[in-house]
Amino acid sequence: MPLPPSPRLSGPPLVASPVAGEGEGGGAGAVLRAVVRYGPLGRTALAGRTGLSPAAVSRHTAALAGLGLLRELPPPAGPPRAGRPQLLVDIDTTRHVALGVHIGVPWVTFALVDLRGRVVAERRHVRQGDAPEVLAGIRRRLPGFLAAHARGRSPLGLGVVTGGWVDAESGTVVEHAPLGWRDVPVRRALSGAAGGGVRLPVHLEGHARALARAELLFGAGRGHSEIVHLFVGNVVDAAITAGGTMLRGPRSGAGDVAHLPVPGGVARCSCGRHGCFQAAVSERVLARQAHADGLIAAPDFTLLLDRAETGDATALRLLRERLRAVAHGVALLLDVINPSVLVLTEAAVIRLPELLADVHREVAVRSHLARDAAQVVVPTSFGRDVLGVAAGAAVLDAVYRGPMALRTVRRGPR
Repeated sequence: MPLPPSPRLSGPPLVASPVAGEGEGGGAGAVLRAVVRYGPLGRTALAGRTGLSPAAVSRHTAALAGLGLLRELPPPAGPPRAGRPQLLVDIDTTRHVALGVHIGVPWVTFALVDLRGRVVAERRHVRQGDAPEVLAGIRRRLPGFLAAHARGRSPLGLGVVTGGWVDAESGTVVEHAPLGWRDVPVRRALSGAAGGGVRLPVHLEGHARALARAELLFGAGRGHSEIVHLFVGNVVDAAITAGGTMLRGPRSGAGDVAHLPVPGGVARCSCGRHGCFQAAVSERVLARQAHADGLIAAPDFTLLLDRAETGDATALRLLRERLRAVAHGVALLLDVINPSVLVLTEAAVIRLPELLADVHREVAVRSHLARDAAQVVVPTSFGRDVLGVAAGAAVLDAVYRGPMALRTVRRGPR
């Protein structure tokens, strides 16, 4: 359901500045994260959740309300009670949005995401051309998308996410084999792409890490400090959080699981070898196989999912075989990292949730540590909105880690 229009803010908009490192935004960040996790909360409860003094909580909630991130709820209806009423504060989803773009193999997805990680607007375009053409298309379409759907809400930044090897610090897609991209300076290319004279900061991130951030804030990762997020599509990526810190490695190379060995894999990988995880489970590989077998009219993975949803036995068999191969990689990650939760984002599990049981059964056989795979391996919290959420998550992560780094920008050229 569309959100009601919200009043325009006076003055220039706020944007989420890039935050270096893994800083947690001090007391204001602690307050904001407590509200999104447990809220709505009163100030006394916030003090208990954060360990801050009541005076510090009051100061931070006032500052966050002034930035349009928190709002005070009206007092409850009913007869007045003795003493001063305890007013609750909640996340304000009416004043700001995260603007995001997910660059995939078949599609480029534009999205607006509110401060609770909910997609409020989304549009997809067929991805065509090489990197300069794709990025030029984003620059051309993004201002119109924002103007049509923001409805008075200010964008806090532009998140751009994709698969493969993404160096978030330099703003570069180092390598995305299915797209054929190498060393593409995405942040620089999309600076100022939102238009309107406002140069929003561009937060580039790999989609596995972006979704891991979203799970920690809004989904299955809440309350956990060790999680793994595994994205399985045309690319296969993982994000690893240990002790509450996202592991990155030099040039953000951590989480490259595409070339883990999968027993019995025969598909040739872009690296020249056979049996690599990504080559064995890629959506494109399976769609081509289904098309060659005459099961679907074109090598389109969505068509295979459509057939499976009708109960087609051959389509379901192909998807189940793929998920058993996925489970090999899941079991390896569980045994090496031993997370409290592994979140799996995979299209067949999203469309046909009952297929997750195939992963659980295979993991139970192959993992030495995951004694209850159904408790540890869970599906993405975001269902069919997962690409839109990924697109906005890099911006929302910056907001929740460093809310006081929000700064005003001037309209028009500098």
